[in-house]
Amino acid sequence: MECICFRKQFKSPGPAVLPVIHVLDAEQSARNIRVAIGEGAPGVFLINHDFGKDQLIPIIKDARERFPALWLGVNFLAVTGRDAFPILGRMEQAGYPVDAYWADDARIDERRPADDQPEASEIARVRAESGWNGLYFGGTAFKKQRGVDPDDYETAARLAVPFMDVVTTSGKATGHEAAQSKVQAFRRGTAGSPLALASGITPENAGSHADVDCFMVATGINVDGDFYNVAPAKLARLLRVSRRLAGGSDG
Repeated sequence: MECICFRKQFKSPGPAVLPVIHVLDAEQSARNIRVAIGEGAPGVFLINHDFGKDQLIPIIKDARERFPALWLGVNFLAVTGRDAFPILGRMEQAGYPVDAYWADDARIDERRPADDQPEASEIARVRAESGWNGLYFGGTAFKKQRGVDPDDYETAARLAVPFMDVVTTSGKATGHEAAQSKVQAFRRGTAGSPLALASGITPENAGSHADVDCFMVATGINVDGDFYNVAPAKLARLLRVSRRLAGGSDG
């Protein structure tokens, strides 16, 4: 996928802003989805920080029933695509399509050559066989995963491109902004393919990341001191900033 096609999918001239909802239950999830829709976000991700993936599945189904036209992505925390894609394929066949899967670790190994990526290749095989048709956001040099030498960031990003739709990286931890040098290395490595940033984005610092194609954001738009609920005013500000970043500048 090319960057321009990705942004067109979200009708976003600047980076697409996708709120990440830390799910507690179906009602809390739906309430935050309504906030995101109300402020004009083009879609959301749901993630399960407080329980296992099996408890998230019925909440995903509930969200799809309530919001059939919503662009809906999910992250089963600490679950790679190898285990997630068959679940998503079965959900799609049952009438609960999910538009994107975000894995914290896409299992790219920058220490190996491009033609020797066994775990990423296995995930790709499982994805192809699952029948699932969504976008794959693959975590690469991602927070809380195996450490990657900063000198290898560009290589890791370049190796990741053939295995996923959107190369996705982060700062060192939840709520921590990625270093400019890391983002720049990933931008070089991904070239014309989409790049998402999944931690530390706020309305105040988003302008420093104009070349990123997608902001996946929770802490930076949540109610102060609240891990679980989106603050409408913060999301609205971030969306305004993103619109001003069209063409890679803060205008």
